Amino acid sequence: MRTASTTAGDWVHIRNPVGGTPDSPGISPFVYWAQTESSISLRVDIRNVKDPKINIEDSKVSFDAVGEGARGECEYHFELDLPHDICPKKSTFRVLDRDITIHLQKKENGWWSKVTTTHRKPAWLKVDFDRWKSPDDDEPELEPNIMKDYPNMMDSLRTEEFGYKVESLRKVYLFLYNLFQFVGYLYIVSVLTIRYLKDGQEATHKAFDLVGFTMCYCQILQMLEIAHAVFGFTKTSIPMSIMQIMGRNVILFGTINPEVRLHSHSFIFFLFYIWALADIIRYPFYMMQMYNVKPYLMTWLRYSCWIPLYPMGILSECVIIFNAITFFEETQKFSLLLPNSLNATFYFPALMRIYLLFGVFPATSFIIKSMWRGRKKVLGTPKIVKVKD
Repeated sequence: MRTASTTAGDWVHIRNPVGGTPDSPGISPFVYWAQTESSISLRVDIRNVKDPKINIEDSKVSFDAVGEGARGECEYHFELDLPHDICPKKSTFRVLDRDITIHLQKKENGWWSKVTTTHRKPAWLKVDFDRWKSPDDDEPELEPNIMKDYPNMMDSLRTEEFGYKVESLRKVYLFLYNLFQFVGYLYIVSVLTIRYLKDGQEATHKAFDLVGFTMCYCQILQMLEIAHAVFGFTKTSIPMSIMQIMGRNVILFGTINPEVRLHSHSFIFFLFYIWALADIIRYPFYMMQMYNVKPYLMTWLRYSCWIPLYPMGILSECVIIFNAITFFEETQKFSLLLPNSLNATFYFPALMRIYLLFGVFPATSFIIKSMWRGRKKVLGTPKIVKVKD
């Protein structure tokens, strides 16, 4: 057996190694492995190594050395049977004071799902996830992102390493956010439905008293969805997010909430019900999509229910704004009239009339067109089959 020893910091190339194992193998050290598309790296967690003996074959690596590891200063040994061939002549190792790094050149480029031939991973062999993320120093823009390109393999490695699947904090946060919003809007739909079945038409005049606080709370939280789009947490269009969420909040906090006399209007019931009904479909769809679960029925509902709900919601908003104009003319709330120190004027009811006359149709048209394009992209264009007589 040909072995090699080095001084700290030197790289050594292994030439024509011959296989073999020591007569009295020592304790196995902790070994952390990572990979790129063309190589495998093994980091042996031993300090102050003396006379390391490293043997690299086509599909096997053996290691013997005396140093300070998990069991203190003693002799350490491990053997690793590789699942694929490597190039021993192009493989190297480097000895440092804090550890030893072994670089194995793959014979064929590709990502390995594991680094051993055994069914169960040895307890001393660990996955070095941080080093998997490190791009190549020479061409960082060309390094594949294994986390995105091979998510199933990474999930399998994490499950094998930790005993459970490790989720990213961003994924956990988005799941909990969608779950919380779903529960909030489900509560709104449930309360309104139960009260309507119990009290009939009378319940339509109590919607704000019943679920107004919950609706305000959920709509404030929806502002986070604009931040999600801005920071790349989701792929939602930023203009669409701003128009839909801010449009709702202007109606809720700028028109309904400030004017108490609107709280008993029957169209508040229909508006809240439509908003909540659309969202109890939307948020479960997002939660399932995060885990690549895409049942056709849920997908169809997500991209189809808006067709009747959205026009009814816009109609309810317009009726509420129209009725609010009279109230805001009486109270002059949010209006700035002359004379004043700024020598400027602003009449809020006039802005509401302008929106109803000139703003509703362009805004609605833009949103509906965008949503229809999204529907065609996901569900496709319906095909009309002509039947010959």
